[in-house]
Amino acid sequence: MQYDIFLGIALTFGAGMLAQWVAWRFRLPAIVLLFTMGLLFGPGLGILHPSETMGWVFRPLVSLLVAIVVFEGGMALDIRQLREAGEGVARLTMLALPINWVLGSLAAHYVAHLEWGTAMLFGAIIVVTGPTVVLPLLRSAKLQPRVAAFLRWEAIVNDPLGAILAAVVLQLMLLHVDLHTGVFFTHTLPDLLAAATESISAGILPAYLIRYLFTRDMMPEILKTPVLISMALVIFTACNLEMEGAGLVAVTIFGMALTNLHIPGVAELRRIKESMVVLVVSVLFILLTADLHREVLKHLSIPILMLTLVVLFVVRPVGIFFSTLGTSMPWKERLFVGWIAPRGIVAAAVAGAAGIRLKETGYQSADLIMPAVFAVIAVTMILHGFSLRPIARALKLTLSNDPAIAILGASGWSVDLAACLHREGIPVLLVDNRSSALMPAAQMDIPVLRTELLSQHGQEALEERPADYLIATTGDGIYNGMICGHLAPAMGRERVFQISPGVARLDFYHGLSRDSRGKVLGEPAWNYTLFDTLFEQGWRFTSRVATEANAHSFGTDDNRLDILVSRRTALLIRSAEDSTTVVPMPGDLMISMVPPTDQTGTEREAP
Repeated sequence: MQYDIFLGIALTFGAGMLAQWVAWRFRLPAIVLLFTMGLLFGPGLGILHPSETMGWVFRPLVSLLVAIVVFEGGMALDIRQLREAGEGVARLTMLALPINWVLGSLAAHYVAHLEWGTAMLFGAIIVVTGPTVVLPLLRSAKLQPRVAAFLRWEAIVNDPLGAILAAVVLQLMLLHVDLHTGVFFTHTLPDLLAAATESISAGILPAYLIRYLFTRDMMPEILKTPVLISMALVIFTACNLEMEGAGLVAVTIFGMALTNLHIPGVAELRRIKESMVVLVVSVLFILLTADLHREVLKHLSIPILMLTLVVLFVVRPVGIFFSTLGTSMPWKERLFVGWIAPRGIVAAAVAGAAGIRLKETGYQSADLIMPAVFAVIAVTMILHGFSLRPIARALKLTLSNDPAIAILGASGWSVDLAACLHREGIPVLLVDNRSSALMPAAQMDIPVLRTELLSQHGQEALEERPADYLIATTGDGIYNGMICGHLAPAMGRERVFQISPGVARLDFYHGLSRDSRGKVLGEPAWNYTLFDTLFEQGWRFTSRVATEANAHSFGTDDNRLDILVSRRTALLIRSAEDSTTVVPMPGDLMISMVPPTDQTGTEREAP
């Protein structure tokens, strides 16, 4: 038994991280790979049996891990984003949910022939999309901000609301309460309202306590993240004791309150929790999928498969269509949101527990709840996971898929670099907090952003036009390092660069710490003064197409500053701190700063 537990833990963590890396490397939806691994290790090979191996601990553990995911998702809900998304979010969370419930229940009864009570429970479970599946897809999709806000808010808000709806329906079925009797209005409904009030209070009040402790330096930095997670778990458990599903509402509101109270330092803590949530989601998906028994798969039938298709192509699209009537949402956004609705962990967890309790109570169709929900989960994750990016691109709801670069600091030579990249069709954004400095670039139709990147507004503005790489080119080396260090966790430490702050400051031990600055652009001697002086002498940035004949000279000519190589799927930026040198391939575009004698225009040599 002990050997099985250790083997299962090691296999789950290892397979989860492998799936995440493969998904990142080849731009695949991670949830599909995790789902496949769970099926392979569980029903397929029979290696993992989580509920049998862990016993009664399994379900509570899953619930606590789900609470962590929902809490982190709540911290992504900024009220300012809600205002930008407009009434569409309110419609998706308030009107679409009951419409989808009714339509899903009707489909379950008339298509799959489930009893009315079981059908209503199925309808309540499938309204949950959930942040565990939606947020990982959004991270890699590069959707336009408003569309991403629609899906993010719907997933995070509907997750606890759907869980509570399913819990209420389940309780009514277990108690055999008739909605027309006085018991519902005198006991069930008041209990529901009381649980909702307690959940809201339990989410908001601790957030104010956290702000009090953090802003008065009454909490050491090392304890902040553990305290937040522990408090979220305590809130979740306490509210769930009052009513099943109320804990999800409470931790969502707790996360929202922390974000919207703008507590200093919470943004950095959120990055830590995001990394932890990736691990938690990976483990949850594999465990829950592996816990499916082969008997569940045997219950998959033609009526259940037909029900799944109706949910995908009728229930969700019709629900979104009616709930968004009269709004300002364009038809492309309505069509896209009507299609994308992958179900995940919460739906699986609720279905597994509900099916067992209904079967014990005597409902004949209780055995079909788990297979029916599993079919919806599997099909939506695969179809929506693989189709999200292609459909979004076809509807022109994505930002540019080409690697984009942000240049911080508008000077004569940095504007020339941006102009060179812009001429070659490389997405570029010039950032500065001075309008006068950005004017020359704006006159050349180069995208510009006037903001302070260390401000909250600057971070949000950069998120709307996301860049894959950053080069900090201001004359202040310390400021460049601050920007790079600030953006490195989000963009990737190997993708933030700055011009050299000076050779002495790059000393490995006494110089600026690598964690507090970006990678050096080019050579250590290439500081701001050098670029500025060369520009005054007439040096300019030009581009050349790499060939077999000239590719080997990249980075070796002292009479040229070779900056970067543009390839279809990536930008290769030179840095003396790289362990490998940048080697262009025939057909790549090489960007260099050259003296006046070499400025013969853009070379277009045939590869």
